[in-house]
Amino acid sequence: MDINCLMRDFQQFWRENSDIWIEKFQYKEAAPHLILQAFLQRVMNGGGGIIREMAAGTKRTDLCVVYGGEKYPIELKIQRSRKTLQEGLEQTAEYMETYGCREGWLVIFNRNPEISWDEKIYYKQEIISGKTVNVFGA
Repeated sequence: MDINCLMRDFQQFWRENSDIWIEKFQYKEAAPHLILQAFLQRVMNGGGGIIREMAAGTKRTDLCVVYGGEKYPIELKIQRSRKTLQEGLEQTAEYMETYGCREGWLVIFNRNPEISWDEKIYYKQEIISGKTVNVFGA
């Protein structure tokens, strides 16, 4: 499964539709999590699954896609400060260790309306302890 391709598709979907969806949620922080879950679920109906860990403070990954016997941990963060990226990388690396994965995914949602979509949407790879974290801005 090409999770990076799915995440790129999600970035475009989020760019085009986030304003509509965010207004439907009373708890605005939950919107990005729930929308990404719904986006991925349509793909998972073809034989995979999504492990959801939404309890705050439990040190568990937000989502873990399971497909073809492989696990794909995904951490989601709301951009709050310059520390968000580093904290997200560290958390994702911990989850990768727990799941025994060499690759993980971090999605950072920037809710600042003063930042352009061209700045919000990005992709980069970070290496943490020899493991790859794919970072997607949304």
